[in-house]
Amino acid sequence: MSEHLLEVKNLKQHFPIKTGWFSSTPLKAVDGVSFDIDEGETLGLVGESGCGKTTVGRTILHLYKPTSGEVIYQGKQITPANVKDFRREMQIVFQDPYSSLNPRMTVADIVGEPLDIHHLYANKNERMEKITHLLNLVGLNSDHARRYAHEFSGGQRQRIGIARALAVDPKFIVCDEPVSALDVSIQAQVINTFEELQEKLGIAYLFIAHDLLVVQHISKRIAVMYLGKIVEIGEANDIIYSPSHPYTQSLISAIPIPDPNTAREKQRIPLIGDVPSPMHMPSGCPFRTRCRYATEQCAKECPSLQEIAPGHQIACWNPHI
Repeated sequence: MSEHLLEVKNLKQHFPIKTGWFSSTPLKAVDGVSFDIDEGETLGLVGESGCGKTTVGRTILHLYKPTSGEVIYQGKQITPANVKDFRREMQIVFQDPYSSLNPRMTVADIVGEPLDIHHLYANKNERMEKITHLLNLVGLNSDHARRYAHEFSGGQRQRIGIARALAVDPKFIVCDEPVSALDVSIQAQVINTFEELQEKLGIAYLFIAHDLLVVQHISKRIAVMYLGKIVEIGEANDIIYSPSHPYTQSLISAIPIPDPNTAREKQRIPLIGDVPSPMHMPSGCPFRTRCRYATEQCAKECPSLQEIAPGHQIACWNPHI
């Protein structure tokens, strides 16, 4: 058995975009991503909108069929032929708690649907007991089971989504920006719920988010994506306090600081230009068109991830900037 719970190797997800009557161009949403996650670990995945974070999560679960690459769970490769065997082990919590719940179903039916599909109860009483237990796990109660999704706040709806994901007792959950649509005060409550569940159940998370401070708080390691590729990955504190890739440095410099005096002294590192189209990727390093340190080598060849410190990898030709 593999020492890692999940291994992703050179994962690619290219969507064909029609450009003419008989021609198409691949949109390279994910272009050669590799990482691993251990049991009970949280890997944060961050980057600008459109960099491919959500596509990575959905492709791992085979909600999108991978163009190429390998997804290995507990030493076994997931393929379209055997993906159903892994459905109970791997689940997802979607970004939008408003659209991810069926408005025509009660909470009991939403949370109980995975139990129905996988035949995880002997009778109706046992089904209701499991639903109540799941609701209690995420901070809700049995009275909520009879209500519909529109009767809840955003935070409560997200808790329902978490309960649904937990129904089949998974070991790995993709958290696709699960707090981005919530108020700041509610975000903290939902983050605490994720942490408590991880401590109780030993679940591993791929936590996708924009907020670097949230990711730092919940993650053991952080991976930074840009234009379909991982450009830096390492321990959370190393990424936040000692970023090495120019793109990561720019992201970290944009984190707001509540102390105005400290904020005035902080140097902001703005990015020049716009994100290139994933349909027309620049040659060499995908970040070179916005990088202040770009050289001729950056235009000729795309750098691969190289270890610059134990557990800290960077894809850059100038790693000691």
